[in-house]
Amino acid sequence: MEQAIKNGITVESSIKAPVEKVWEFWNAPEHITKWCYASPDWHAPYADNDIREGGRFKTTMAARDESFGFDFAGTYTSVIENELIEYTLDDDRKVKITFSSTAEGTKITEIFEPEGTNPIEMQQGGWQAILDQFKKYTESAV
Repeated sequence: MEQAIKNGITVESSIKAPVEKVWEFWNAPEHITKWCYASPDWHAPYADNDIREGGRFKTTMAARDESFGFDFAGTYTSVIENELIEYTLDDDRKVKITFSSTAEGTKITEIFEPEGTNPIEMQQGGWQAILDQFKKYTESAV
């Protein structure tokens, strides 16, 4: 069942890798810790992922200087391998991610509900930066 995304913000990227590899690198904790941060002064020291409907995930994102960190966590509401991930974050925001095979590789489209603290542009920029980091990491490991 597809969940409704309120005031969704979209970020996208095309990855030069087959969807099976993109799916694995997106979901395996040993890969998540290598790409799930927005800038070089951050990192993801911990990731846990139970990729199934009703399963939970948690990724710790932290400043490398240890000045700040937080857990990005939620529960999966829909999972179709190599195609779709939907989840609800612990703050009740909804996220939908689609994986589409293309002639060049895989297109990832993420739509997420914004939080109410930071400007929309900042949120979109942050999520896009993480997606760009994923692209760089995945393509370099081809």
